Amino acid sequence: MFIIEEHIYFWGFLVLPVLLLLFLAYVFWKKRTQSKFAETKLFKKLAPDQSNFKANLKFILISLAFACFIMALVNPKLGTKMETVKREGVDIVFALDVSRSMLAEDIAPNRLEKSKRIITEIINNLASDRIGLIGYAGSAFPQVPITTDYSTTKTFLQSMNTNMVSSQGTAISQAIDLARTYYNDDDQTNKVLIILSEGEDHEGNAENMAEQAAEEGIRIYTIGVGTERGDPIPIRRNGRIESYLKDEAGETVITKKNTESLRQIATIGNGTYIDGASTSGAVNEILKELQNIEKTEFEAKQFADFESKYQWFLGFGIFLVLIDILLLERKTAWIRRLNLFNERKDEE
Repeated sequence: MFIIEEHIYFWGFLVLPVLLLLFLAYVFWKKRTQSKFAETKLFKKLAPDQSNFKANLKFILISLAFACFIMALVNPKLGTKMETVKREGVDIVFALDVSRSMLAEDIAPNRLEKSKRIITEIINNLASDRIGLIGYAGSAFPQVPITTDYSTTKTFLQSMNTNMVSSQGTAISQAIDLARTYYNDDDQTNKVLIILSEGEDHEGNAENMAEQAAEEGIRIYTIGVGTERGDPIPIRRNGRIESYLKDEAGETVITKKNTESLRQIATIGNGTYIDGASTSGAVNEILKELQNIEKTEFEAKQFADFESKYQWFLGFGIFLVLIDILLLERKTAWIRRLNLFNERKDEE
């Protein structure tokens, strides 16, 4: 497993496009100046040993060396050994609504992206807790099982979209039912389910399922995204709104946040309803609630003995610089004698 010690130095890669533009400007200026001095054929006779290929090669070498030095500053580290450690925390399962109604833009940038931001910020503020991820629309599906790998979970989270489930709708009850299978121990007292949705439950069985989950010790928190006035569901093509979703009668569908439904589910699940209008506000409320939940000890595997690998990049960068210094812009004599590109014929 690789970890990066100094992310800030990645900004150094922005220098490479600038160097490329400067080099291209230099090449253009050089050719323009040479054309004023003499014609191309005449200039080749005046400077027969001049090699344009080597000039380009030297620039490539310097650019690669610069990239290597940046990677040396970044200092990637490789985990060389796995070890089992004991940790205390809460098992948190996030259930994200990915139905088409989550594309409504009554909350910027839209309900789905807002929910992703809230989940990401919650994960960023966790320490030793385990997390899992579920997606649901007309049906629920597992996305990430219970894990301590926050980075992978966030990667899978960002890939979630409204095309992941063919059956549309909002089956909150199925999400709760699936979450019940995520926890390892029935006697756990630290089981938390966080549901992010606009609250439209098309099955109508969410409250019964929340009651069953509560009996199993699962505490349910609901975060409502959207507004109660509602908004149409945009249909986009190539990033632009082409039309809005319509019902069978041809009327534009207006999807509204059902605060009361989400509040009822949270109450039955011994949790709290939280308004997701403010990302920081929702995150702070959830973190405050998690602090009051009893932590349970569990074993987790993690990488240990991370070794710095900057020296490989530093060494290779120095090697490329040395090659650049030793490499002259003149044509190599023995290669020229091979006359691979019929250069002698052109010179005649």
